[in-house]
Amino acid sequence: MAIKTRTYSVVDGKREMTIDEFKRWLKKFDDDKDGRISRDELADAIRVSRGGWFTRRKSKCILRSVDANRNGFIDDNEIKNLAEFAEKYLNVKILYL
Repeated sequence: MAIKTRTYSVVDGKREMTIDEFKRWLKKFDDDKDGRISRDELADAIRVSRGGWFTRRKSKCILRSVDANRNGFIDDNEIKNLAEFAEKYLNVKILYL
């Protein structure tokens, strides 16, 4: 069975997606399938989404900002923090439907 994917619309220069779409997109970068996003996995996500130069440095900064329990990973409990960060700094608009 084919999985339907929605094409993300861009409004006012921001890529719009629902929180569930954001989570599914982010899970694609969970290389070791441990349910958490590491700094390197986050750097890959930034690189793929045209994050430009210094993706490892950016991922370190983002991780430091959203990792509430300071374990070095973004887990399900911290995805909302990452979504808020993405809205503020990464030209993403999260739709909470």
